[in-house]
Amino acid sequence: MIPEQARDRFARGLVTPTAGWCPGWAQANLIAVPRALAWDFLLFAQRNPKPCPVLDVLDAGATDGPLLDGDIRTDIPLYRVYVEGELVEETGDVTGWWRDDLVGFLIGCSFTFERALVAAGVPVRHVEQGVNVPMYRTNRRCRPAGCVGGPLVVSMRPVPRALVRTAVRVTAAYPAVHGAPVHVGDPAELGIADLDSPDYGDPVRLEPGDVPVFWACGVTPQAAVVESRPPLAIAHAPGHMLITDVRDDDYRV
Repeated sequence: MIPEQARDRFARGLVTPTAGWCPGWAQANLIAVPRALAWDFLLFAQRNPKPCPVLDVLDAGATDGPLLDGDIRTDIPLYRVYVEGELVEETGDVTGWWRDDLVGFLIGCSFTFERALVAAGVPVRHVEQGVNVPMYRTNRRCRPAGCVGGPLVVSMRPVPRALVRTAVRVTAAYPAVHGAPVHVGDPAELGIADLDSPDYGDPVRLEPGDVPVFWACGVTPQAAVVESRPPLAIAHAPGHMLITDVRDDDYRV
Protein backbone atom coordinates (compact mmCIF):
# COMPACT_ATOMS: atom_id res chain seq x y z
CA MET A 1 0.00 0.00 0.00
CA ILE A 2 1.28 3.46 -0.88
CA PRO A 3 0.86 6.45 1.48
CA GLU A 4 -1.92 8.04 -0.56
CA GLN A 5 -3.99 4.87 -0.28
CA ALA A 6 -3.38 4.60 3.46
CA ARG A 7 -4.30 8.23 4.04
CA ASP A 8 -7.49 7.73 2.03
CA ARG A 9 -8.47 4.81 4.25
CA PHE A 10 -7.82 6.87 7.37
CA ALA A 11 -9.83 9.80 5.97
CA ARG A 12 -12.70 7.36 5.38
CA GLY A 13 -12.70 6.39 9.05
CA LEU A 14 -10.17 3.60 9.65
CA VAL A 15 -8.57 3.99 13.09
CA THR A 16 -5.39 2.01 13.71
CA PRO A 17 -1.83 2.51 14.97
CA THR A 18 0.42 2.97 11.93
CA ALA A 19 3.53 0.97 12.92
CA GLY A 20 4.25 -1.39 10.05
CA TRP A 21 2.10 0.52 7.58
CA CYS A 22 3.54 1.48 4.18
CA PRO A 23 7.04 0.04 4.64
CA GLY A 24 9.61 2.26 2.98
CA TRP A 25 7.76 5.50 3.64
CA ALA A 26 8.47 7.98 6.44
CA GLN A 27 5.93 8.72 9.15
CA ALA A 28 5.54 11.95 11.10
CA ASN A 29 4.12 13.36 14.32
CA LEU A 30 1.79 16.35 14.15
CA ILE A 31 1.43 19.26 16.53
CA ALA A 32 -0.51 22.37 15.47
CA VAL A 33 -0.69 25.50 17.60
CA PRO A 34 -1.87 29.09 17.08
CA ARG A 35 0.53 31.32 15.17
CA ALA A 36 1.01 33.52 18.25
CA LEU A 37 2.72 30.55 19.94
CA ALA A 38 4.44 29.05 16.91
CA TRP A 39 7.79 30.74 17.55
CA ASP A 40 7.98 29.34 21.07
CA PHE A 41 7.18 25.85 19.78
CA LEU A 42 9.74 26.15 17.01
CA LEU A 43 12.36 27.29 19.50
CA PHE A 44 11.38 24.45 21.84
CA ALA A 45 11.94 21.99 18.99
CA GLN A 46 15.27 23.59 18.08
CA ARG A 47 16.45 23.33 21.67
CA ASN A 48 15.30 19.73 21.98
CA PRO A 49 16.14 18.15 18.61
CA LYS A 50 16.28 14.57 19.88
CA PRO A 51 12.55 14.31 20.73
CA CYS A 52 11.45 17.08 18.35
CA PRO A 53 13.28 16.74 15.01
CA VAL A 54 11.35 19.08 12.72
CA LEU A 55 10.72 17.74 9.22
CA ASP A 56 8.59 20.69 8.10
CA VAL A 57 6.63 23.69 9.38
CA LEU A 58 3.51 24.56 7.42
CA ASP A 59 2.26 28.08 6.81
CA ALA A 60 -0.49 29.29 9.13
CA GLY A 61 -3.75 27.64 8.09
CA ALA A 62 -2.08 25.32 5.56
CA THR A 63 -3.30 21.72 5.52
CA ASP A 64 -0.75 20.20 3.16
CA GLY A 65 2.84 20.74 2.13
CA PRO A 66 5.86 19.21 0.44
CA LEU A 67 5.80 16.07 2.59
CA LEU A 68 2.32 15.00 1.54
CA ASP A 69 -0.31 15.53 -1.12
CA GLY A 70 -3.23 15.35 1.27
CA ASP A 71 -4.91 17.02 4.23
CA ILE A 72 -3.44 16.95 7.73
CA ARG A 73 -6.95 17.51 9.16
CA THR A 74 -8.29 14.16 7.93
CA ASP A 75 -5.40 11.93 6.83
CA ILE A 76 -4.26 10.75 10.27
CA PRO A 77 -6.16 7.79 11.78
CA LEU A 78 -6.83 9.51 15.11
CA TYR A 79 -6.24 13.00 16.49
CA ARG A 80 -6.16 14.59 19.93
CA VAL A 81 -7.55 18.06 20.58
CA TYR A 82 -6.29 20.01 23.59
CA VAL A 83 -7.90 23.17 24.99
CA GLU A 84 -5.95 25.00 27.68
CA GLY A 85 -3.84 21.88 28.07
CA GLU A 86 -6.82 19.58 28.65
CA LEU A 87 -7.55 16.71 26.29
CA VAL A 88 -11.11 17.43 25.15
CA GLU A 89 -11.58 15.08 22.21
CA GLU A 90 -10.13 12.19 20.26
CA THR A 91 -11.48 12.16 16.72
CA GLY A 92 -10.68 10.97 13.22
CA ASP A 93 -11.34 14.40 11.67
CA VAL A 94 -10.32 17.80 13.07
CA THR A 95 -11.76 19.91 10.26
CA GLY A 96 -14.30 21.39 12.68
CA TRP A 97 -11.53 22.46 15.05
CA TRP A 98 -9.22 23.87 12.41
CA ARG A 99 -8.43 27.60 12.35
CA ASP A 100 -6.68 29.77 9.81
CA ASP A 101 -4.04 30.76 12.37
CA LEU A 102 -2.93 27.20 13.21
CA VAL A 103 0.67 26.37 12.34
CA GLY A 104 1.36 22.69 11.79
CA PHE A 105 4.69 21.16 12.80
CA LEU A 106 5.61 17.79 11.29
CA ILE A 107 8.11 16.02 13.52
CA GLY A 108 10.11 12.89 12.77
CA CYS A 109 8.75 9.56 13.99
CA SER A 110 10.71 6.48 15.03
CA PHE A 111 8.34 4.21 13.06
CA THR A 112 10.37 5.43 10.09
CA PHE A 113 13.45 3.42 11.06
CA GLU A 114 11.65 0.20 12.01
CA ARG A 115 11.99 -1.28 8.52
CA ALA A 116 15.76 -0.82 8.82
CA LEU A 117 15.74 -2.52 12.22
CA VAL A 118 13.93 -5.54 10.81
CA ALA A 119 16.30 -5.66 7.83
CA ALA A 120 19.22 -5.78 10.30
CA GLY A 121 17.63 -8.69 12.15
CA VAL A 122 16.30 -6.69 15.11
CA PRO A 123 12.74 -7.73 16.01
CA VAL A 124 10.12 -5.00 16.51
CA ARG A 125 8.05 -6.51 19.28
CA HIS A 126 5.02 -4.19 19.19
CA VAL A 127 4.52 -4.94 15.49
CA GLU A 128 4.98 -8.67 16.11
CA GLN A 129 2.44 -8.54 18.95
CA GLY A 130 -0.05 -6.30 17.11
CA VAL A 131 -0.08 -3.54 19.73
CA ASN A 132 0.71 0.16 19.82
CA VAL A 133 4.26 1.07 20.85
CA PRO A 134 4.53 1.90 24.59
CA MET A 135 5.50 5.48 25.45
CA TYR A 136 6.41 7.00 28.81
CA ARG A 137 6.87 10.41 30.39
CA THR A 138 10.29 10.54 32.02
CA ASN A 139 11.99 12.43 34.82
CA ARG A 140 14.17 14.23 32.29
CA ARG A 141 13.18 17.81 31.55
CA CYS A 142 13.34 19.33 28.10
CA ARG A 143 15.00 22.71 27.73
CA PRO A 144 12.12 25.24 27.83
CA ALA A 145 11.45 27.97 25.29
CA GLY A 146 9.25 30.95 26.09
CA CYS A 147 5.97 29.61 27.43
CA VAL A 148 6.67 26.02 26.32
CA GLY A 149 8.21 23.39 28.58
CA GLY A 150 7.72 19.83 29.70
CA PRO A 151 9.23 16.39 30.21
CA LEU A 152 10.96 14.16 27.71
CA VAL A 153 8.71 11.37 26.43
CA VAL A 154 10.30 8.13 25.22
CA SER A 155 9.15 5.11 23.26
CA MET A 156 10.35 1.65 24.29
CA ARG A 157 11.26 -1.33 22.14
CA PRO A 158 12.47 -4.58 23.69
CA VAL A 159 15.66 -5.69 21.95
CA PRO A 160 17.54 -8.99 22.41
CA ARG A 161 20.67 -8.22 24.41
CA ALA A 162 22.97 -9.47 21.65
CA LEU A 163 21.34 -7.06 19.17
CA VAL A 164 21.37 -3.85 21.22
CA ARG A 165 24.53 -2.59 19.54
CA THR A 166 22.99 -3.28 16.15
CA ALA A 167 19.82 -1.38 17.11
CA VAL A 168 21.90 1.59 18.25
CA ARG A 169 23.97 1.57 15.05
CA VAL A 170 20.97 1.26 12.73
CA THR A 171 18.89 3.98 14.36
CA ALA A 172 21.81 6.38 14.76
CA ALA A 173 21.77 6.66 10.97
CA TYR A 174 18.32 8.31 11.17
CA PRO A 175 18.82 11.49 13.24
CA ALA A 176 15.83 13.21 11.59
CA VAL A 177 13.53 10.60 13.14
CA HIS A 178 15.02 10.57 16.68
CA GLY A 179 18.23 8.67 15.90
CA ALA A 180 19.99 6.51 18.46
CA PRO A 181 18.39 5.56 21.80
CA VAL A 182 18.57 7.90 24.78
CA HIS A 183 18.73 5.06 27.30
CA VAL A 184 19.27 1.30 27.46
CA GLY A 185 18.32 -0.84 30.42
CA ASP A 186 16.87 0.04 33.82
CA PRO A 187 13.67 2.10 33.30
CA ALA A 188 13.89 3.45 36.85
CA GLU A 189 16.77 5.68 35.73
CA LEU A 190 14.20 7.51 33.58
CA GLY A 191 11.68 7.62 36.41
CA ILE A 192 9.57 4.87 34.85
CA ALA A 193 8.13 2.74 37.63
CA ASP A 194 6.32 0.08 35.61
CA LEU A 195 6.88 -0.85 31.97
CA ASP A 196 3.45 -2.48 31.94
CA SER A 197 1.78 0.89 32.59
CA PRO A 198 2.79 3.18 29.72
CA ASP A 199 1.50 6.75 29.68
CA TYR A 200 0.61 6.34 26.00
CA GLY A 201 0.22 3.28 23.78
CA ASP A 202 0.08 -0.31 24.99
CA PRO A 203 2.27 -2.59 27.11
CA VAL A 204 4.54 -4.83 25.08
CA ARG A 205 5.79 -8.23 26.19
CA LEU A 206 9.54 -8.68 26.63
CA GLU A 207 10.80 -12.03 25.41
CA PRO A 208 13.52 -13.92 27.37
CA GLY A 209 16.83 -12.13 26.88
CA ASP A 210 15.25 -8.83 25.83
CA VAL A 211 16.49 -5.49 27.16
CA PRO A 212 14.26 -2.39 27.22
CA VAL A 213 15.65 0.25 24.85
CA PHE A 214 14.28 3.80 24.89
CA TRP A 215 14.16 6.34 22.08
CA ALA A 216 13.17 10.00 22.32
CA CYS A 217 9.56 10.34 21.18
CA GLY A 218 7.60 12.89 19.18
CA VAL A 219 4.80 12.81 21.76
CA THR A 220 7.05 15.12 23.80
CA PRO A 221 5.31 18.25 22.38
CA GLN A 222 1.97 16.90 23.63
CA ALA A 223 3.38 16.55 27.14
CA ALA A 224 4.54 20.17 26.77
CA VAL A 225 1.03 21.18 25.68
CA VAL A 226 -0.44 19.62 28.83
CA GLU A 227 2.05 21.49 31.00
CA SER A 228 2.14 24.79 29.10
CA ARG A 229 -1.63 25.01 28.46
CA PRO A 230 -1.92 26.81 25.09
CA PRO A 231 -5.48 27.87 24.20
CA LEU A 232 -5.68 25.23 21.46
CA ALA A 233 -3.46 22.46 20.14
CA ILE A 234 -4.18 19.66 17.68
CA ALA A 235 -2.00 16.56 17.54
CA HIS A 236 -1.99 12.98 16.34
CA ALA A 237 -3.07 10.38 18.87
CA PRO A 238 0.11 8.65 20.04
CA GLY A 239 1.05 5.85 17.66
CA HIS A 240 -1.41 7.03 14.99
CA MET A 241 0.90 8.88 12.63
CA LEU A 242 0.84 10.87 9.42
CA ILE A 243 2.25 8.71 6.63
CA THR A 244 4.17 11.00 4.30
CA ASP A 245 5.14 10.81 0.64
CA VAL A 246 8.85 10.82 1.55
CA ARG A 247 10.93 7.64 1.48
CA ASP A 248 12.35 6.54 4.84
CA ASP A 249 15.82 6.24 3.30
CA ASP A 250 15.70 9.96 2.47
CA TYR A 251 16.26 10.51 6.18
CA ARG A 252 19.17 8.11 6.44
CA VAL A 253 22.61 9.75 6.74
